[in-house]
This record gives sequence, structure tokens and C-alpha cells, in this order.
Amino acid sequence: MNEITQIQVRRNDLHTTRIVNRPLPELAVGEVVVSVDRFALTANNISYAVTGDFIGYWGFFPVDADWGVVPVWGYGTVVASRCPDIPEGERLYGFFPMASHVVLQPGKVTASAFMDFAEHRRPLPGLYNRYVRTAGDPPEIAAMGDERCLLFPLFATSYILSDYLEDNANFGATRVLIGSASSKTAFGLAHLLSKAPGRTLEIIGLTSPGNVAFTTGLGLYDRVITYDQIGTLETGIPTALVDMSGSGAVIQAVDDHLGKDVVLSSIVGATHWDAKRHKGETQGAKPTFFFAPAQFGKREQDWGPGVVMQRALEASARVAADARSLLEVRHSRGAETVRDAYVEMLNGQTPPRIGVMLSVA
Repeated sequence: MNEITQIQVRRNDLHTTRIVNRPLPELAVGEVVVSVDRFALTANNISYAVTGDFIGYWGFFPVDADWGVVPVWGYGTVVASRCPDIPEGERLYGFFPMASHVVLQPGKVTASAFMDFAEHRRPLPGLYNRYVRTAGDPPEIAAMGDERCLLFPLFATSYILSDYLEDNANFGATRVLIGSASSKTAFGLAHLLSKAPGRTLEIIGLTSPGNVAFTTGLGLYDRVITYDQIGTLETGIPTALVDMSGSGAVIQAVDDHLGKDVVLSSIVGATHWDAKRHKGETQGAKPTFFFAPAQFGKREQDWGPGVVMQRALEASARVAADARSLLEVRHSRGAETVRDAYVEMLNGQTPPRIGVMLSVA
């Protein structure tokens, strides 16, 4: 082990990639080398790339001003350590680069987790800097390794979205439109909303014609319509738009038809990453980007340290248990295979029923 293999992406042209082998740096006192054993690739990772400069995702594993490494959720093993609290052989779950290895600097080490204290990561949201020491995982979590990578990060966002709506009394809405309804974050949100005690929200999924059957088959939406059917929606109903697509055309179509009925317009992801963003005026609520760490941070203050993370983990496990039968998990290995899978996901060619698990090395 003397090299790190990275899949790098040109930041201003997400289709341009390169495989780079770099010498493994000499470890400083307090650092560890982690072998990235397996990780999930989902539309969420494409959103990380699309918003890499705006939100700061390129800053977690920096390369240079022109190139970046896409962050992913996965498992790793400590293969070298100069940190007395983290021994070689320790298995971790967390936020890793699309690479074979990564150097971390553990800090705030507890029996269950630590934070990466690398200087360049300190200004970044702590949610992404936390690494779980998996030896202490409950059996039910340990048994869901692939699902934890593929679904938990998405369903944690689903949970905090549902909490955001509840925390704000649904912004007065009695109906929620969920854009890119076949995406995992979307159907995780639909799952949580549909099973909420005494729910009053009607849940409508917006999707492309090719995904109608899959989305309807989830059994989570009261209705599923295609984007060109937005004009058939009833007016006069306070509506929250939670959009995973990031498409300005979708946001504008909803606003053109529903106008002031739109009481919330929340942009969560960018599954339609190459679509133009919304920049115009609206009659209804102004489109705003939903930043999950902000609501996590609020709940840390409201509920106390660690409570929101535990609730998100429990909710993710519940939703993932129900969603397991919907996924066909495929494992692949090799740098070129990872690069090809990334491009396929970028181009929207990965069917929603496929769960992509990868290893660079």
C-alpha cells in the first residue's frame, strides 16, 4: 500500500473524469490511513458534485481549483495508524472520497465515533465529518451494510425534511408535491409522511413517464403525475413543493399553475442536474435550497446533542427495511468500473430499482 487511487471530476464539466494515482503521504502523528472498502453511488452523489462549489462538497477531499473528488457514503478499514486511540483493523462508516484510500485525523474520539479534525475540514458541517466505529453497531444495523450506504444518508435527509415540515406546521399546506418522486430521498419522504400519525397532507409524486410504474408501485403516493400533467392539479389548495429534481422548468410550471397556492418551494437535490436552475420571479413562495445540516443543527439545540442523529438513524432503518425489496443491489470493483458507473448515474441511465455498490481497489 503506497498509492491512493482517486476518481477525479472536472468541476466545471462533470462529464470529464480522470483516474489519478498518487503516492500515499507520510503520516503525521495523530493521522490514520483508511482503505475505502465499499461505497454507494446514488443520485445524491451527483447532487454533491452539482452543488460542490455552492455548498462546499469539493472541500472535503480537495484536489485543486479545477478538479475534485466526489464524496460518497461507505465503509472503510484503518490500515495504518499513528493515532493511539484508533488502531489498525478498525472498521468505520462515514463520508469517504471516491478513492481507494483516505487520510483522516481523528479527534473527539469516543467509543462509538470520532470527528475528522483535518484543518481543511474544520469549517465544514460536522454532520459529514463524523465517522462511526462499527464494532459497537446494534445487530440490526450491522445486518444492513449495503442499505446503510445506499439508503441511510438519503433517508436521513428524508427524515429531516419531514421534521422540517412538521416543525413549521407544514407551512400551512394541505398538499405536498414531491418532484423526482422515484428518487430514494423522495420516496423516503413520502414513506414518512404517509405513515405520520393523523396525517392531513395529500402526497403527490411528480415524475417522468418512464418512472410512473415504479413510483406508483411504491404505494406511498396518493397520486402520481408526470411533469407535463402539472396543469391538471386542482387550484385553491395550499401546496408545499419539495423538489428533488432542481429543474427550473418544473419549479416554474408549478408556480405558473398554482401561483400563490405554493406556500413552500424547497429545492432539495438536483436529479435533473443538467437542467437550468430557476432564476425568475415567482407568484408563490420563493424557491430556496434546503440545507439539511441547518435543520439538524436546530434540532441539536432543541433536543440536545445526538438526539436528532439517533432519531434519523432509527427512521432510516425503518424506511430501509421496507425498501429492501425494491432494490437490486449490484457490487462492482475497479477504478474504471467506478468511473463508468459515475458517468452512467450522471446521465440518468441507472434505473431507480438498482442499488450501486462500488470499490475502487
